[in-house]
Amino acid sequence: MTVDKDFCMSSYLAFRFVVDEEKIFKSGLAHKEHQLIPEDKKRPCKTSEDIDRNIREILEQLDLSKCGVLLSGGIDSAILASYMPKGTKAYTAKCIGENAIDETIQARKYCDKYDLEHIVVEVGWDDYENCMNELALFQGAPIISNEPQAYKIAKKAKEDGIECMIHGDTADTEFGGMSLMMSKDWTLEEWIDRSIYIKPETVLVNPSDIYYIYDRYGKKGEIADNEKFIKEIYSIATAGALTLACRSIGLDFIDPYEELKMSEPLDLNRVRNGDSKYLIRELFRKRYPDFEVPEKKPMSRPAEAWMRNWKGPERGEFIPGCAENMNGEKKLLLYSLERFLNLIED
Repeated sequence: MTVDKDFCMSSYLAFRFVVDEEKIFKSGLAHKEHQLIPEDKKRPCKTSEDIDRNIREILEQLDLSKCGVLLSGGIDSAILASYMPKGTKAYTAKCIGENAIDETIQARKYCDKYDLEHIVVEVGWDDYENCMNELALFQGAPIISNEPQAYKIAKKAKEDGIECMIHGDTADTEFGGMSLMMSKDWTLEEWIDRSIYIKPETVLVNPSDIYYIYDRYGKKGEIADNEKFIKEIYSIATAGALTLACRSIGLDFIDPYEELKMSEPLDLNRVRNGDSKYLIRELFRKRYPDFEVPEKKPMSRPAEAWMRNWKGPERGEFIPGCAENMNGEKKLLLYSLERFLNLIED
């Protein structure tokens, strides 16, 4: 492995993880990432009935009496919760802060429908401060913004005697749920602007070239394969936030959707006309026939409020004033990176 702090910083800012396993922030501190399941190992699904059958088969392999379920207000985790035995513990994060989205109200309705024990885990900025160092050192890289939420839930679940957490993070990436990202055919240049989280050259004094990663997804001036990018680069970051939090305290985890794939090409017309994740929606209607399909809500954490008074990074690796016009989510990413750099020096 090679120590290349500039590359690691650039990759983290762009993709929220370090894309090259051989490059690390510091000698002796290898970074951990979420490992994708190979496409040829996934179960093909053509209909919502296929998804239903495969979820049942996957869950039948587990001792569900020792499992909990991570439950949001959305349809993906609600579907998984519907297969769990009565009395199963279902955990929902409730972020505390100005303008935070409360998902516990909708999640409670799912629990009432299937007689699950609903456990609300409150998460505030203090919880972020208390676990960021531990998580970052475990994974050898800065955290991303929803890891502390997952960590506090995982810690609570383990204290409750849960041995495996069931979650449904990858339904979006496997079944066409990223409706804004899939809203048009993007040229490669447009896709770079749309998909990159923070362009390294806008915040770092010595940015590294990470744009070669996009060579896997298209050529300049041509239409990018954004679906492949979402299933690979985007999925590693988002799924990793949950799985790494569980791994850090020795809690097993499984996402049944991650073991599935669509057997036919995604119907982009349906996605672009408001029917994103259409197979998952169909299954939700079958599992919750008396419920309206809830619309996807914005992120629950109040990053704007939490990061309002943070003026930006002060270390020499960063361009002065680089965070001035950023939203709360991007500020939180920058804050995590600077905090990690201070941590590994200490």
